Parts: sequence; structure tokens; C-alpha cells
Amino acid sequence: MASGNLSPRQKMINLMYLIFIAMLALNMSKEVLSAFGLMNKKLTATNEVTEQRNNAFIAGLDVKASEQPEKYLKLKADAAQIHVLADALDSHIEDLKSKMVATVDDPTDYEVMDKGDYLDQHFFKGGKIDKEGQEFLSKIASFRDGVTDILSTIDGMEPVIKEVKDKFSTNEETNRDGNKLDWLDYHYRGFPLVASLTKLTALQNDIKTTESEVLSNMLQGTLTSEVSMTNYTTLLETTKSAYFNGEQFDGQIVLGRKDATTKPNRVELTLDGRKLSENEYSIEEGKVKLKIGTGGVGEHKIEGKLIFEQDGEEVEVPVTQSFATVAKPNAATISADKMNVVYRGVKNPMTISFAGIADNNVNASAQGLSRVSGSKYVMDVTTVQGREVTINVTGKIDGMSVNDRATFRIKDLPKPTGTVRGEDGTIKMQRNALEISTVGAKFDDFDFELPLNVTGFKFKVPGQPTINVNGNKLDSRAKSALLKAKRGEDVQVFDIEAKASGVNVILKKVSPIMIELTN
Repeated sequence: MASGNLSPRQKMINLMYLIFIAMLALNMSKEVLSAFGLMNKKLTATNEVTEQRNNAFIAGLDVKASEQPEKYLKLKADAAQIHVLADALDSHIEDLKSKMVATVDDPTDYEVMDKGDYLDQHFFKGGKIDKEGQEFLSKIASFRDGVTDILSTIDGMEPVIKEVKDKFSTNEETNRDGNKLDWLDYHYRGFPLVASLTKLTALQNDIKTTESEVLSNMLQGTLTSEVSMTNYTTLLETTKSAYFNGEQFDGQIVLGRKDATTKPNRVELTLDGRKLSENEYSIEEGKVKLKIGTGGVGEHKIEGKLIFEQDGEEVEVPVTQSFATVAKPNAATISADKMNVVYRGVKNPMTISFAGIADNNVNASAQGLSRVSGSKYVMDVTTVQGREVTINVTGKIDGMSVNDRATFRIKDLPKPTGTVRGEDGTIKMQRNALEISTVGAKFDDFDFELPLNVTGFKFKVPGQPTINVNGNKLDSRAKSALLKAKRGEDVQVFDIEAKASGVNVILKKVSPIMIELTN
């Protein structure tokens, strides 16, 4: 357009074209500046939301650390350090942005922010990076290195560390002409004020989103470790605390998580309705370890709740468990198959129980059987007809009944043995000793303490009539007959009449006694 001889008209047209192109360039520049300003505004709003989310995360972590310090205390400390590093760099950038917008009359009029003088003079001097520029780079490095140092102590954070290093790298950059430039020179020298302002806001966004991502990954690492299969064990769930021989077992194997850091804040438990005191349990490695006795034979119930603090509120975990106590075997069971015997006329003591079942859940029934207390019973078969009696026993455990029975032979009391002066059979005795001796009766080798009372007997001296005596000593007639006996002769005591106290049965005939007189 500028070559050759041009007419005045053509020159005017060319000038108008130049003015038109300049006007287009001016309008485009203002649109670009406005676009940068709009982007800066949106990034600022995003940063505010992200900062609120990060602050809420830190506050929530404080609560969790107070509730479960073993699990969250280190995470809280690491998160607090990262938050301080992020806040330091963000505050430095915010201060720098405030100084930048102070150079214009209206900080919302982005179309006037077309100059790059402020940062060119603030960061650079004589073509080199000035101390303010070095300080800016140092703040970025402190954040980058501080975060990576913290993350290096946590397993599995290698990808996050690499991302932080890449995002906040201040290494040299290569421009479109292939020339290497300092990072600060490449990003901030010669740019319009609004473009640099937006890039600084974008850097703040990187800081806040990086903090959010790092905290999220740290928490995720804690939760992943918490739910790792290595923290699980197997538990056996059963509907009953004990099973009977031949019964189908309905147990279920389930997974249970073991975590030494998960501890209840309070424990409220009862054993068979009795509240457990604090010295009857302890909290160790995430478990409530009971320190209680097994109690009497039978089923025992542990009920109550474990109380945890979660997000400032109490969460109750109900406890409903049971265990069975069985008698410890301390003797072998040895029985003679033919010796299940009870005797008429006496109170036969018996012990009746079921292994693993409390006495109050055991019932026994039979003719003549009565319970004394617990597992102790007494059987009186005096009035039972026949030669056998059967005892039926029922026990209840876990809502089910078990039954058993045993048959006993009924025997009469054994034959009593007559005694004189406590001696039986054929004995030797002086005449005068016999005169004053007592005639008695006893059961030989009988397990019951059953004293017999003699009420009368017959006395016979050779050559003399038999004398019936009332009581248990020789009367005057018996003594007179005794005086007529000769030395070496045998006198007899027979047909002894004896009764047992409290026994209403007729005793067998008492065996006689033969006494040889020694003088």
C-alpha cells in the first residue's frame, strides 16, 4: 500500500485502513484483558470455596484426633504443618496481588491493567532477578519442599510427591524460540498486569487444591490401612453357647476387624444382670478384656453397650453375648453296674445334675424323691411297691431340653447282728460281767448310720427254762438262772427284738449271741 505514486484519494483510503486495523487491535486487546479479569474473578471464587473445605477438614480432624488420638493424632499434626506451609505461600501471594491492584484506580476495571511495569520493576532489576523475586521463589520452594518432606514419611505417597514437585517446579523454561529462560522471567516479565494477577490467582488455586488433594490422600491412606485385610480376623458366631451330642452345629464364620486404635470412650456392661465395675475389665489394643470369674455351672449373659465418640456425638454399640460354664472334671466316674441300689426304711441321699447345666435348670422326678437343695436329693422308697424305682431327669439349656433316666434296685435293710457288750457271735465272758452287760444290735458293713434300740430278748441257760427279758439288760429272773450255770457252759441270747429310730419297716430277725462263761 505504501509503494509507488499514489493519488491523494488512495493515500486517504490507505490511512483509513491503518486506522481501522489499529481500532480492531485496540478492541481485541480490551477483550483479552477483560477475559483475564473474568478468569481471575472465577478463580478467586473457587479459591474461597476450596479454602473453606480445607478449613473444615482441619476442624473435623481436630475432633477425630480428640476422639481417637492413636489413629488421628499424627495425621492431624502432618495436616497442620501442610496447612501452615500453604497459608504462608498464599498470604505472600495475596499481599503481592494487593500491591499490584493498588497501582490502578479501580481494581475491577481490568481493561486498564494492560501494563506490566509493576512486576517488571518488583521482580527484576538490571535484567536480573531482584531480592523480591528471589523471596517469591524461596516461598514457593519452601512450600514444595516442606510438603514433600512430610509426605516422604508416609507410605504410598510417591505419586503425590511427584505431582507436588511438578506443579510447583521453578526450573528453567524454554520459550517458543527455543531459548531457555528463568522460571520467573518466563512467567511474569513483560506481561500485562491483569495477566500476571490471574496467573498469581491460579497459583493460589494450585496451592489450595494441592493442600486438599494431599489431605484427602493422607486420610485415604489411613482409611485404607484401617480396612486392610491384614487388620481382620475370623470370628465364630453361634446361636447358642453350648451344643449337645448329635445336634446340628449352626455356627457362622465371619470377619471381624481388629484395630488397636479403636477404643470405646465408655463401657457399660452387666454379667447376669450385675453391673461390672471398672476393675472387672480393661481396654487393651482396641479390645475390652474381661476380668471376671466364670461363675457357677450353666449359661451366663454379658449385656450392655460400648460407647464411642464420633463427630462430637456418642454412638452406642450394643453388646449381647453369652458363655457357658461347665463343671471341671476332677474325678473319674467309676460305677459298678449292678450296684444302683436304694434301701427301704432309710433316707437315701442322692446327687442329681447335668454337666454344663445349672442346678436350677435341672428337674428330677420319681416316687419317693424330694429335693433338698441344689443338686442334693433324698429318696425314701419305704412305701414303694416292687423291687425297682426309676428316676427321670430333665435339663434345660439355650431353650432346649435334654432328658435322662436311671433305674435303681430296691433292697430291704440287711439282717442285724446281736451284741453283748458290743461283741457279737461266740464270745467268752465272766459271769459277773454278763450280769451287767447291755444287749444290743447293729448292722454290719452298712453305709447308713442307723442305730438300733433293743427292747427285749430271750435268755437261755443250759438245764434252765428260757426267760423272756424286757429291755436290754438281764433282769432278776435271768440273773438267778445265770447263777445256776456252770463254768465253761454256753448261755444264749436270742430272739432279740430291735427297732431303728424313724424306720417304719419290720427288721429282719437279729442273729443270736453265744456266751461261754469263764468262771
